[in-house]
Amino acid sequence: MGADPKKDNSTLKLKVQLRINLLKEIKHPVILETHGGWGRVYDLVYRGIPDGVVLEKDPEKTLWLSTQRPTWSVYEGDCIRALAAGAGSHLVVNFVDVDPYGECWPVLDAFFGSVREWPDKLAIAVNDGLLQKLRLHGGWNVSSMAGIVAMYGNENLHKHYPEICQMLLKEKAAQVGYRLKRWTAYNCGHAGQMTHFAGLLVKS
Repeated sequence: MGADPKKDNSTLKLKVQLRINLLKEIKHPVILETHGGWGRVYDLVYRGIPDGVVLEKDPEKTLWLSTQRPTWSVYEGDCIRALAAGAGSHLVVNFVDVDPYGECWPVLDAFFGSVREWPDKLAIAVNDGLLQKLRLHGGWNVSSMAGIVAMYGNENLHKHYPEICQMLLKEKAAQVGYRLKRWTAYNCGHAGQMTHFAGLLVKS
């Protein structure tokens, strides 16, 4: 199976290393991968981990993922709707991998807003693609940036996006009783238009 040509894989090495480092924080990882794609990250990071959930809306990719990881739960459909409905809640997920084509915040809202059992320690690894729109001063038209535009100014959102990501993750995680213990974030990709971040959350 080939890589998706629409997706920027120029940062694959960074993406993989971020997740490998974060996995060291979780003794018995149970993975939730919100956008499975063709399973490249699974091959490089999660292979050998028996418990996990993966979501993918493309039927052909979903079929491939179910073959690739026979012990995981594989869902076909829109990940935001699925997560909001509790997809994967039969497992106590403690490692969340979010890799959408665009922004990550609707996905994280659906996850943190769902009914599920929350572990004492939760790792979050994210590839976020909102930065390009923020560089073009389009943040005023993004619902996840509502209120934040007033704090930083529409023309400055891209300059502060890593710290905005930290602030938003803290807020969303606090809704289910977590505090942020460890954090890393950086911009990367073509023309620096992608943001990677990782957070380790612990129960307050």
